[in-house]
Amino acid sequence: MPADTVREDIRNFLTTRRARLTPQQAGLPDFGGRRQVSGLRRSEVAQLAAISVEYYTRLERGNVGSVSEEILDSLARALQLDDVERAHLAALIRAANAPHRVADRDGGISHVRDSLQQILDAMTGAAAFVRNAHLDVLATNQMARALYEEALDTEDQPLNLARFVFLDPRARRFYRDWDGIAHNAVGSLRTEAARTPGNTDLADLIDELATHSTEFALRWDAHDVEYYRSGRQRFHHPAAGDLDLDYDALEIPADPGLTIVTYTVPATSADVLGRLQAHAAATTPPLNLSM
Repeated sequence: MPADTVREDIRNFLTTRRARLTPQQAGLPDFGGRRQVSGLRRSEVAQLAAISVEYYTRLERGNVGSVSEEILDSLARALQLDDVERAHLAALIRAANAPHRVADRDGGISHVRDSLQQILDAMTGAAAFVRNAHLDVLATNQMARALYEEALDTEDQPLNLARFVFLDPRARRFYRDWDGIAHNAVGSLRTEAARTPGNTDLADLIDELATHSTEFALRWDAHDVEYYRSGRQRFHHPAAGDLDLDYDALEIPADPGLTIVTYTVPATSADVLGRLQAHAAATTPPLNLSM
């Protein structure tokens, strides 16, 4: 990611964060009258962060060479950033201050170790897969293949979840909360783009999605960031029907960049697992997704 692009991302991130806050939400007095800006003014952010307006203006222009942890904390409090957003801003600041880096076409890990596949196969009561930070699905167990059979039915291998969500019309039927999964996908990619600014493979993926999906482009321009960690995902499976599954994303310390995602059935919905297991029993043999 060129330095100018990083500075532009910092500007857009800070302006979109202050645009979403009203003076009332920030605990500032409202003197009435018509405001010329959406959300907080620069002067109000500077006041909340206990810095000068001139200094905050420089920061919003991407001039972040002198930002300390204390200033970062002050900005995070003033703009009411959550942990993910604060980490994202910190990553952008590191990228802006890093020496010029050569473009890196390494798209991240593209295969998994045999032992990871064995772990997945041992999870007989959960749908589980391994993905990288670009949302490529690299390995699955039988239940995951049954759950994601429509998504896996593609000539492009490995399956990329962001491509499926935004470019495959079947995704809107498969994900009953399509808006939620779309938000998470874009937020995850935006987080990774800040963490690895020299990764041109990721930049190519983002350009592809923005070119072919207006929905993606609009969400990308919102500069929201997200971690896909845990929660509940609602699916509509073509054979098993509606499935409400709890998900957990487990990072793998031995393989930085790889994450195991598991889907399990809430204790109150044991019948759901039976439906999916019955369908999984009829699926094809394991696929080698890393080829």
